[in-house]
Amino acid sequence: MGGIELEHVSKVYPGDVLAVDDVDLEIGEGEFVVLVGPSGCGKSTLLRMIAGLEGVSGGSIRIGDRDVTELAPRSRDIAMVFQNYALYPNMRVWDNLAFALKLRRTPKPALRERVGSVAGVLGLSELVDRKPGSLSGGQRQRVAIGRAMVREPQAYLMDEPLSNLDAKLRVGMRAELARLHERLGVTTVYVTHDQVEAMTLGDRVAVLRDGRVQQFDTPEVLFEEPANIFVAAFIGSPAMNLVPGQVAGGRLRFAGIDVPLARDVGERAVIAGVRPTDFSLAGPHADPSLPRMKVTLEVVERLGAESHVIFEVDAPRLAGAVAVAADEAAEDGDATLLADDRRARFTAQVEGRRRLSPGETVELVVDARAVHLFDPEGGEALA
Repeated sequence: MGGIELEHVSKVYPGDVLAVDDVDLEIGEGEFVVLVGPSGCGKSTLLRMIAGLEGVSGGSIRIGDRDVTELAPRSRDIAMVFQNYALYPNMRVWDNLAFALKLRRTPKPALRERVGSVAGVLGLSELVDRKPGSLSGGQRQRVAIGRAMVREPQAYLMDEPLSNLDAKLRVGMRAELARLHERLGVTTVYVTHDQVEAMTLGDRVAVLRDGRVQQFDTPEVLFEEPANIFVAAFIGSPAMNLVPGQVAGGRLRFAGIDVPLARDVGERAVIAGVRPTDFSLAGPHADPSLPRMKVTLEVVERLGAESHVIFEVDAPRLAGAVAVAADEAAEDGDATLLADDRRARFTAQVEGRRRLSPGETVELVVDARAVHLFDPEGGEALA
């Protein structure tokens, strides 16, 4: 058993294409770490370098107490689980599970015991005589995970293993993966583009953009204390609302409201961020000291126990480098239908018992204590 240490790891493809840029990560023994980010951020390339499937252009990789930078994949004592399952279609489930042990010439009694144990843990005992073609997506993924488990490696590397499953099954498998890791306690590096998966599975999460780690911390810290606008916009669903604001006299003015600040950042322009969960519908039980804003709803998304409401606010949309970062994080840069619409829009998550309709005017309470502030030039968080 052992952790994984990446020191100044880089990957440059022909044509000077920089895929991974000077990454430092220290993953503790038994830790479940998630690499997350939008398409093309370098997360899968980084995982493949840990596995030895991609060469390292610079830096070093250690697994346990060994430097594995130049070792072949089979010598690294890791096991991978792929997005497409990578099962042998002509083999039974039992033979798929046992394949790696047969290559190692594991004695038959030990092989039978280990495969039988893994099949039992993963609920595959009744399926061992079937072939992958007759299994459901979730069952195939369990076989792929079981094939990695029987090897008893120092680390598991998982490359978007749930992305081919439907939404409901993905939620179930996510919970099973968490339970499995709790039981096995093996160091795991998990790649996904789904920030919900990252937040629910990871002991710690590394958020990547353009091949660089933007922030590496627990899910709670990423949500409550994002290091920059990219992390703020990427972590959380729906995404954080971000608009220009102005600080003066210890107060912040943004989107037509004025709130006191608990910390001094000087008099300056800022980017203000409010998460959708920090809004609530005004009512008799709302804190009268909190600021309020009257808005006209444009879109109402009813989700049962809650509703997401979208409305225009009195503020321009972000521009420049911070707008690029926010769009990349939300991956919605190509989703804007009305390109000439320059006003910002907010999303609020409110309780779903009250039936709201598009065109309705409502009063929302803003939890000013949860407002985030960012530098309008570089996008870094203002402490």
